[in-house]
Amino acid sequence: MKVFKFGGASVKDPAAVRNLAKIISGYNEDLVVVISAMGKTTDLLETLAKAYFERKDNIQDIFSQFKNYHTDICNDLFGAGNIPPIVSEQFDELLEKLDKKPSLDFNFEYDQIVSFGELTSTCIVSEFLNKEGKTNRWVDARTVIRTDDMYRDATIDWVLTEEFCKETFKFNGHNLYITQGFIGSTPANLTTTLGREGSDFTAAIIGNVLNAESVSFWKDVPGVLSADPKKMEGTTKIDLLSYREAVEMTHSGAKIIHPKTMKPLHNKQIPLYVKSFLAPDNSGTVIHEIDHKILLPPIFIFRENLVLITLSPKDFSFISIEDIERVVNFLAENRVKVTLMQQSAIDLNLVLDAKDADWDWLMDELSPYYTIRYNTGLTLITIRHYTEEVLDWMVKEKDIYLEQHSRLTARMLVKE
Repeated sequence: MKVFKFGGASVKDPAAVRNLAKIISGYNEDLVVVISAMGKTTDLLETLAKAYFERKDNIQDIFSQFKNYHTDICNDLFGAGNIPPIVSEQFDELLEKLDKKPSLDFNFEYDQIVSFGELTSTCIVSEFLNKEGKTNRWVDARTVIRTDDMYRDATIDWVLTEEFCKETFKFNGHNLYITQGFIGSTPANLTTTLGREGSDFTAAIIGNVLNAESVSFWKDVPGVLSADPKKMEGTTKIDLLSYREAVEMTHSGAKIIHPKTMKPLHNKQIPLYVKSFLAPDNSGTVIHEIDHKILLPPIFIFRENLVLITLSPKDFSFISIEDIERVVNFLAENRVKVTLMQQSAIDLNLVLDAKDADWDWLMDELSPYYTIRYNTGLTLITIRHYTEEVLDWMVKEKDIYLEQHSRLTARMLVKE
């Protein structure tokens, strides 16, 4: 059996859903298809979750945008006014949730609301495939992907997940299953999410526990490229990558694959194919075990909207192990993710994603110990397999705030 994963761009409108159905119809083997929320739905539902938690006046307006977007897609796919009952149920459940008073835990409420993106998209796709004669079984991922209760970044319970996946995906009477990425549930059946872009991870989890022949990600690019074509011209497609190289790229911020994806695939030696849903017959990129050196071009990864925070001890002492321990423990306890960390004699530099940083709170907690400076609007440029010529060209006319080099990787935090 194989696992396919389709992201939001592959189901963003009726034409995209029809294209997905055409791709799936070309395969007769056993398939589990993991699908993300449609288009930019997750962004919209994040706004809804925040408005709901803060009891804003625009909750119903945002909900109407969500409902109308999916209703328009259904009207095109099924005919005007023909909303499949299973889709209407998702609208009703979300509206019922919004009528209730929120708890005091935003992360919990976030997961309960944002999960409706994946649930609604998969209901629409499943019903459309059935309409087109591609019989399938819709599976609520929350019944098979079991996690702890770390909302917004849940950890997988691998034992229970394997047990429930094997009980559910039996391919006995069905050779096609449609399910959601990104979401799971606690032992108490409360919805959790696996982190933004977590649908990739879901596909890898299912591939691992079911010992899939392969996992394929269907993207709007021809495969893994040497850079984001929206950021650089003249990018080239990379035909072959090792698990290790893919891990390094995703850790550095390459958005084409979720960072947690590679471990479950590597552990079972399951190849990952990155293919284009716009040109499904093309070969794309394959990621698997490679035990010999392959020649790769310089690979550029851009991570934008970052902030550099510099902590300096108030007594002008050196940055010590105790300082690092204090800061790291503080960040870990408060679930703050660090993109990059660098130490000098009296400075500890932290690079964070600006949208995740709570300035007042950070200042209040760390200011008793450190003088704090920060710079915003920065971009981290990571170059794998760099050359000196490439470095010279890349940093031209840029202000460099921080720089790191290793054997194969150069990183520069810049203001463009």
